[in-house]
Amino acid sequence: MDYLEDMSDSLERLYQAVIVAKDLDPSVSRTAKLFQRGPDKMAKKLAEEAIEVVIDAVNGKTEAVVRESADLLYNLTVLWASAGVRPEDVWHEMERREHLLGIAEKLPKSPVKVPPSRLTRRPIVALEGRGMRKRH
Repeated sequence: MDYLEDMSDSLERLYQAVIVAKDLDPSVSRTAKLFQRGPDKMAKKLAEEAIEVVIDAVNGKTEAVVRESADLLYNLTVLWASAGVRPEDVWHEMERREHLLGIAEKLPKSPVKVPPSRLTRRPIVALEGRGMRKRH
């Protein structure tokens, strides 16, 4: 699967809209206002939206999860643009991980040794059985 061809172009369109809006008048553009305030404010907004998604999901509010997820993706895209990250950079990383490990929620914390001659992909896996721990 080629993520550059198969991924939805919705995030790319959103990213392009963010790039255009970042230089607009901050009094009329939320995006320009975030860029004016800088990456610290962008990160704070992203974290707030992530927390809202989590709270709504835990409370079983499916429609709210959808709405807040859209806000989360918007704020993630703003932060990407600020950091010089393009959506295709993320798709490349996802594709790289799939070639190494198959589809997984997250790469393991410890280094994975993969033989260089490995050409086949692993099947989709779920990383289950891991307890949720708070990182300090």
